[in-house]
Amino acid sequence: MGQSLRTIKSNRVRRPRAVRRAAVTALAAALLAGVATPAVATAGVATADSRAAVSKAAAGQDRPDLQKAIQTFVDAGFLGVQVRVHDERGEWVGSAGQRKLGASAKPPTNGHFWVGSVTKTFHATVVLQLVAEGKIGLGTPVADYLPKLGLDRRITVRMLLQHTSGLFNYTGDLDLDGTWVPGLPATGKEWLDNRFHSYRPEELVRFALSKPAKFAPGTDWSYSNTNYTLARLLIEKVTSRSFDAELKRRIVGPLGLRGTVVPGNRTQLPAPYAHGYFRYQDAGQWKVADVSRQNLSLVAGAGDMISSTQDLHTFFSALNGGKLLPAKLLAEMRKPHPKSDPLYGRYGLGMFVQDLGPTCGTVLNHNGNPPGGYAALMYSTPDGSKTLTASLTAGDAAFDMATYPKMLDGLVKAALCGGQAGSADEAKSG
Repeated sequence: MGQSLRTIKSNRVRRPRAVRRAAVTALAAALLAGVATPAVATAGVATADSRAAVSKAAAGQDRPDLQKAIQTFVDAGFLGVQVRVHDERGEWVGSAGQRKLGASAKPPTNGHFWVGSVTKTFHATVVLQLVAEGKIGLGTPVADYLPKLGLDRRITVRMLLQHTSGLFNYTGDLDLDGTWVPGLPATGKEWLDNRFHSYRPEELVRFALSKPAKFAPGTDWSYSNTNYTLARLLIEKVTSRSFDAELKRRIVGPLGLRGTVVPGNRTQLPAPYAHGYFRYQDAGQWKVADVSRQNLSLVAGAGDMISSTQDLHTFFSALNGGKLLPAKLLAEMRKPHPKSDPLYGRYGLGMFVQDLGPTCGTVLNHNGNPPGGYAALMYSTPDGSKTLTASLTAGDAAFDMATYPKMLDGLVKAALCGGQAGSADEAKSG
């Protein structure tokens, strides 16, 4: 939703689109697999647990369209949902489902969650800020900045941000003939048993470099976490500071983000949070594990951050409103690659550009999820005036991956298009 929930993607191997792009990072099936009874939940406007101030007008809004859209996810098998919408009517926050299996409380509307591949948009923004400062060149070989890794000199900084480097995705990738090539443990019981393991970014990159490239740099498009782990290494090399320090200095501090964290090897979500679960098969039986705690150094730079719906709104609204990048570089960020997978738009530099048709127009987005339990949504209109940010948590229920794009389309249109019919078919046929 990685965007990103995660999915296995390849622009050359044509798989059913609803499965290929049910999100923007790899491995969505691991999050959503399940055959148990759907959770029972109710949707509604946020209660007093919301830390972010909600205007009286917004708090009093009757938004049945949004409530219905939220409930659809729970009815389909998600354990919980928390959503924040900003539009011309103000702010609306709501949640549905359960905060935890066996509990009646709904997810907190100010909860923290693992954001998965939304992490990529933060990294792309910092890289482009460094481009604006003349410290990085978009067309410069990455090997000029990171010579010790032995990268193909044809791979440029732009190729990392747009997923055109051809580098193998270290969490697993599709070969050109459609064969799944395993990577580091990122799904199934193998990931579950390994979920507290600590990885170093260089280790992830070197593993990817030990695999054949998918294509010559710049000749095709394929979503790869490796690109953004390299982006983190690039930022740290050029600034001589940790990415965490640069993020705080450039984005977290100036925007007053209170719940956005680069956790490193820390495994605990800050309170409050909703629990996410991972359903897996063991000896022929389905089992469920609470994966609220996990070490996401596995996807350093590509999917390891923690945030909240309030912070994602503030960040994405500021970014698209022109507060974080010069207009020229923001335009570069929004130039979609024609070969990128089209279901949620075409990929620019760290974000998707999606046309929802004449009644709604263009929206910008990047979704995501870690290997298990959580998914994040982040959408905005081009001027940043309307946003949709959300967190979804998986439980012990069944979920049909083919239904996900339609539900997401309904929520996005309810939030950003006034519920008007856009064009899900356009997104699928692009």
